[in-house]
Amino acid sequence: MTQDAGLKYDPEFAAIARRIHDSVGRQGFMAHVGAELSDLARGSCTLAVDRRPELLQQHGLFHGGVTAFLVDNATTIAAATSRGQPALTAEYKLNLLSPASGDRLICRARVIKPGRQVAVVAADVFCVIDGTEKHTATALASIAMLSGEVTAGITSPA
Repeated sequence: MTQDAGLKYDPEFAAIARRIHDSVGRQGFMAHVGAELSDLARGSCTLAVDRRPELLQQHGLFHGGVTAFLVDNATTIAAATSRGQPALTAEYKLNLLSPASGDRLICRARVIKPGRQVAVVAADVFCVIDGTEKHTATALASIAMLSGEVTAGITSPA
C-alpha cells in the first residue's frame, strides 16, 4: 500500500493525511534519526529507517532505542489517522523478539480499538536482511486522543 492508498476509499482522509505529513515533517527527531513515513492510511502507519552507524549499538545491531522510537511514533500517528485528531502516547509495552540486524528497520502500526479518549494500537517491527523481513519486535500501545482545547494551549518549537 502506498501513502495515498487510503485516499481512494476515504476522500475525507486527504486533509488528515496532509496535517499528519506536515506534523511529522516538523519533528526534528525524525530527521535526526533519518526515519521516513513510508505508508499512511486511516488507522495505520509505517515508518522505516535505514542502517547507519549512529543508530547501532556496540554489537552492530540496531539500538533498542531506535526500535522504541519507531513504535512510539508509528502507534501515535496510526491513532491520529483513525479519528483525525492529535494524539499522544500514554504507554506502550515493547517485546524485543530477536536482534535487529540488517539494512533497514520497518515498523508497521495499526489501530486495534479506536476511541474518543484512548486508542489501542499494535505495532510490529521487522529488519530487512538480504531482502527478507525478519520479525524483531512487537508492541501494544495506549494512545491518548487529545482535544482541540488541549492542543491549542501547547506551543511547539517545531
